[in-house]
Amino acid sequence: MTREEVFGKVKETLIENLDLEDVEISEESNLSDDLDATSLELVDLAMDLEKALDTRIELEELTGIETVGDVVDLITKKANVS
Repeated sequence: MTREEVFGKVKETLIENLDLEDVEISEESNLSDDLDATSLELVDLAMDLEKALDTRIELEELTGIETVGDVVDLITKKANVS
């Protein structure tokens, strides 16, 4: 899986989980400021991404995650994606 594919899956999951319609999502999008995601919604996002991408995300790893790009970085690092 490529970084672009990971971003696409993260974006798709964000749109579904946060009921986002007509919102521009980029790697620079701030999860709380731009997308109005709560900490609980971020945990839900992590759980859904674990299932979708067959990976494990520890709650501690969510600390410091602020942008969509941070989520993509975390997953690509864990999955050794280039």
